[in-house]
Amino acid sequence: MDVKASVYPPAEIPTGRRSVNGVEEIGDPKGGWIPVSLAKPQHLLEDDLVRKVMGHAIALSNQVARFKEHTFDDLGAFEALLAQEYESTVGGAKGNKTLTTHDGLFKVSVQVSDNIVFGPELQIAKGLVDECLNEWAQGSRDEIRAIVTRAFNTDKAGQINRSEIFMLLRLEITDARWLRAMKAIRDAMRVEGSKTYVRWHRRDTVDGAWQAVTIDLAKA
Repeated sequence: MDVKASVYPPAEIPTGRRSVNGVEEIGDPKGGWIPVSLAKPQHLLEDDLVRKVMGHAIALSNQVARFKEHTFDDLGAFEALLAQEYESTVGGAKGNKTLTTHDGLFKVSVQVSDNIVFGPELQIAKGLVDECLNEWAQGSRDEIRAIVTRAFNTDKAGQINRSEIFMLLRLEITDARWLRAMKAIRDAMRVEGSKTYVRWHRRDTVDGAWQAVTIDLAKA
């Protein structure tokens, strides 16, 4: 992003300087102050650049936050209008919905994702699965062992690999202990809040491919 071409006025941020007895000082990383005259010129240029870029970044971040708030307000108002005037809503019970323009060239999608955590029943499931694998040692397929290993190993954040857990539930195994293990996994699932995502797409023609409208600096 070229901050020179930005249409958003930069946010005001501290200058990091002060004047004491007519001497201009600048803050240092230790929390103290030194005369500006003692700072290296390249460090002063770097300080000015970072503060300039941060002013634009903070302003843009605030703009995106306001846009998000207004978007949810507008969607909520539209839902309320439908409910009041037509006794109808858009989307499913969880709040997932897609709204499109009349010409089919633009759409706004709302997706609600549940945050699923696992309770102590998961350890019971692991024990039952281990029993099955130990008994099937000679006949079990390597890919099943790999899925089980990945499912019950924690990732770098200390979280259970949920996608692999769900893959276990899709395996068609009829062993009674395995079925009890899968029931324990399902019983272990708890929904701990949810998060709502809004995504925007556009296309040039009605039979063209949808293209995401990104508001993510890393993907822009």
